[in-house]
Amino acid sequence: MRICVLGAGAIGGYIGTRLAASGAETSAVARGATLDALRAHGWRVDDAEGVRTTAPVRATDDAASLGPQDLVVLAVKAQSLGAALPSLTPLVGPGTTVLTAMNGVPWWFFQGGFGGPCAGRTLESVDPGGRIAAAVPAERVLGCVVHMSSSAPEPGLVHHFRGTGLIVGEPDNTESARVREVAGLLRAAGLDATVSTEIQKDIWYKLWGNLTINPVAALTGATGDRILADGLVREFCHSAMAEAQEIGARIGCPIAESPADRSEVTRKLGAFTPSMLQDARAGRPLELDALVGAVREIGAAVGVATPQVDTLLGLTRLAAATRP
Repeated sequence: MRICVLGAGAIGGYIGTRLAASGAETSAVARGATLDALRAHGWRVDDAEGVRTTAPVRATDDAASLGPQDLVVLAVKAQSLGAALPSLTPLVGPGTTVLTAMNGVPWWFFQGGFGGPCAGRTLESVDPGGRIAAAVPAERVLGCVVHMSSSAPEPGLVHHFRGTGLIVGEPDNTESARVREVAGLLRAAGLDATVSTEIQKDIWYKLWGNLTINPVAALTGATGDRILADGLVREFCHSAMAEAQEIGARIGCPIAESPADRSEVTRKLGAFTPSMLQDARAGRPLELDALVGAVREIGAAVGVATPQVDTLLGLTRLAAATRP
């Protein structure tokens, strides 16, 4: 099987390493210092105890030289996907599966017949003009929800802290032969892969937890434990989550628990650094559109007012635009 990772950072690098260490032949499309590191050292992952795993990879900045793949692990940040299209499209052929290991609402979310009043809708917040959907239609996609914590302290090196969970599913919510095959491949690589026939619900549930903690962390510089320890901030987060919960109920992604229940689960993670805070500290663009902007857009489409989500989006967007 021809497997290529596009987005060889904290998540893509970890998945690529596990696949290659299990014996799969992998390639990666990268550039700059990441490309140089992969060519020099191959895949590298350090676990929480400092034990390093290495594995070979064919690294290139020319996706066309690789040609169509059987599996593309798409692990770029959502805000970078438009710019990455020239590298993605040469990898996608008639038999290619694109595994979208990304945060937030993806471009294909409503393209598989899911979403009630939003079924078939293109989200301008994540796919302006429908460019991504035109290049990578939903039938090429497998959704993927990532439940692991990793960082990339330097190009081409991953620190893995906890978790190996991946939920994979078809956009049309069927249990296909290919989703079973990909899940089996991931399990053989030591990843805790499960098949879902409700992948949009899984995506929305993860987003529900990330919607507030991530941008508040980027705004304040606070870790997750400090955010939830402040009563006023916690209640603001819960109000924004309640808006997203109502939106979810209208598009087929109901959530039974309360925002307070979800916060108790998050509190158990301790003093963790959300990914958006990691990006803010590194001066990288933030995943605001996929995590927050898409919620606002969908809310407007289904008639749910989102004053708290709007406030969070506006403040974080402004902070990102004006930071040194």
